[in-house]
Amino acid sequence: MGLRERTDRDMLNTNNLIKLGASAAGALLIMLFANWGASALYKVAQDEAHGDEEHAVVRGFNIAPDMGDEVEAEEEEVVLAFADVYAEADPGKGERVFGKCRACHKLEEGAHATGPALYGIVGHEVAAMDGFSYSDALLAMQGNVWTPEELNAWLEDPRAYAPGNKMTFAGLNKVEDRANLIAYLATIGG
Repeated sequence: MGLRERTDRDMLNTNNLIKLGASAAGALLIMLFANWGASALYKVAQDEAHGDEEHAVVRGFNIAPDMGDEVEAEEEEVVLAFADVYAEADPGKGERVFGKCRACHKLEEGAHATGPALYGIVGHEVAAMDGFSYSDALLAMQGNVWTPEELNAWLEDPRAYAPGNKMTFAGLNKVEDRANLIAYLATIGG
């Protein structure tokens, strides 16, 4: 017998199969012990509740600020008028906000991407940029003009402004961000 035949035969030896099985079982045992140890060290207390608020386990407590005899006045959310915010808008900050638009829009005239080019958009007719394929929702709005107020409504929630449009952007929540962005866009090709 040659050396090669003997080596192949020894590989199928029962002792080698037992060693392989023992190694797998040992690795599994080590993983189980590690899991058990980690669970013991990092255990989060279980709620003993019965599924309703009355029986819920309370964790922590609230610390009320010392207000003395003053009665807490609920703060009203101040809704700012867009015209007032737009009058104080900062195009420099709007340029930073444009970073959210940059993936789909370009500022060069006629340079369309996923969305139309925004060169000269403020004061431009809706759905009228040459060379871009608009959705039916925006084509139905042709004749309207992208005034700062209209752009504000669009940027707040594009889906609600023109249901069925192709724009997947969820909108800008802060009126300041919208005003700054529109002020910035007004400096581009305007």
